[in-house]
Amino acid sequence: MKLKALELIVIIAFVIASQTVSSQPNILLIISDDLNTRIGPYMDLDKHTPNLDRLANEGVQFTRAYCQYPLCGPSRASIMSGLHTETNGVAGNSHVLGSFRAVNPKLSNHPSMAGFFKEQGYYSARVSKIYHMGVPGGIEQGAPGGDDPDSWDYTYNVMGPETMSPGKLELLSPGNLHYGSNFSKMIIPDELEGTQTDYITTSQAIAILENRTRPLAPNGRNLTRLKPEAPFFLGVGLVRPHVPLIAPENCFIHYPEDEMELPEYTIGDNVPKAALHNQNGNRQKMSKEQQKKAIGAYMASVRFMDQQVGRLLDALDRLEVRDETIVIFISDHGYNLGEHDCWSKHSLWEGVARVPMIISYPGNKSQHGKKSETITELIDLYPTLADLCGLSDKQPEILQGESLAGIIKGEEQKLQKLVAYTMTGKDAASIRTERWRYTRWGEDANGTNEELYDHENDPEEHSNLVGRVEYSKDLEELRQVFENTRESARNGLSQ
Repeated sequence: MKLKALELIVIIAFVIASQTVSSQPNILLIISDDLNTRIGPYMDLDKHTPNLDRLANEGVQFTRAYCQYPLCGPSRASIMSGLHTETNGVAGNSHVLGSFRAVNPKLSNHPSMAGFFKEQGYYSARVSKIYHMGVPGGIEQGAPGGDDPDSWDYTYNVMGPETMSPGKLELLSPGNLHYGSNFSKMIIPDELEGTQTDYITTSQAIAILENRTRPLAPNGRNLTRLKPEAPFFLGVGLVRPHVPLIAPENCFIHYPEDEMELPEYTIGDNVPKAALHNQNGNRQKMSKEQQKKAIGAYMASVRFMDQQVGRLLDALDRLEVRDETIVIFISDHGYNLGEHDCWSKHSLWEGVARVPMIISYPGNKSQHGKKSETITELIDLYPTLADLCGLSDKQPEILQGESLAGIIKGEEQKLQKLVAYTMTGKDAASIRTERWRYTRWGEDANGTNEELYDHENDPEEHSNLVGRVEYSKDLEELRQVFENTRESARNGLSQ
């Protein structure tokens, strides 16, 4: 009798502890690679990304979210550090273990977003690409890339076949032979979809979810199995639609190349040459037919990625933890598919700087399906999650983003900042306000290295207004906003 009474006391204690732990929500962070906003929630594309549509209906969709650098490594370092590129120091695709903390010694004690939650008692895990990882060129060997080991309790580096996948590889960009940046497509037989990087990634992420959330019953007198599970922070990196554009046949059939439309564009004589370095004729050298194939293959690989998001959401529902889990879907940056006659990333156009960002917070379902047009940035994610989990008083003081928790909860919240800031290269940068995009290719403004676009009248950024007398006052005001914003981004550690 005494033993049974003791067992009962221990069980009750563990149940109480478990309830205390579960009061903090789990976090599932899904990062897609090179994904622009040509997805269902952001455009009227019926049945293109049904699972992202589903997630948007279960959360808040930020329609004007922007990356800090249109390249995988710097953008991901910015997301995970909560700091601008000029502050964290990662301005390239670094393969150095430790990421921003290895690059900038001043940040040696600054926890990444995942590391912060690990410090607060979360179980922190990463599957595949969260920091930079070569795709292809590293992931085939299961390389960790520019990871930050201190961020995680557990990591799983997927060994994805990429261009060695079963199927016919077709090069679409004869001017670029580098398979990490050129355009190529590969159709995989449906029965072999399980061999693909993102499918393997999702399967491993689901295995982690199952092992972290499955109830553990007493095993005889072995009460150690009743230990409460900590809430989890699970980062899942999906590499599609990063090139090479690989997907199963069931994804490609929806996008026949003869039905793909190339975007119309107008390029004025006053557009800086630096802005056009990714023009098709400069690098990819694709024919019209190859461009259509590239768009179709991109869309197919997005569809395959969306299927994996659906598998993750289904797992949360099946394990009955969906109502306890914050789900975030973002991309590291946008992507040009022929807009301005430009392809890929490395530019400062709207299509490259703008990213999808959907945050599904189970705490206030009345906001589900809502859209926010507030100007936001990917560095806002770190303080937002800390806030939603009741940990804002413990977050690092140097974070440069701003919490979006009020918007997500449906409260009246106006952000202090009014602009989003994106940089590329050494000294090129752009700001996006509610109405304007102002871009400068260089340290100082000289008229010939600037772009100004009025998004109220020109959302596709066809007409550069620099040099137009009627916009000279707006230009001067935006130059000052740009200077102030860039100075703040550069001096993050000294403020």
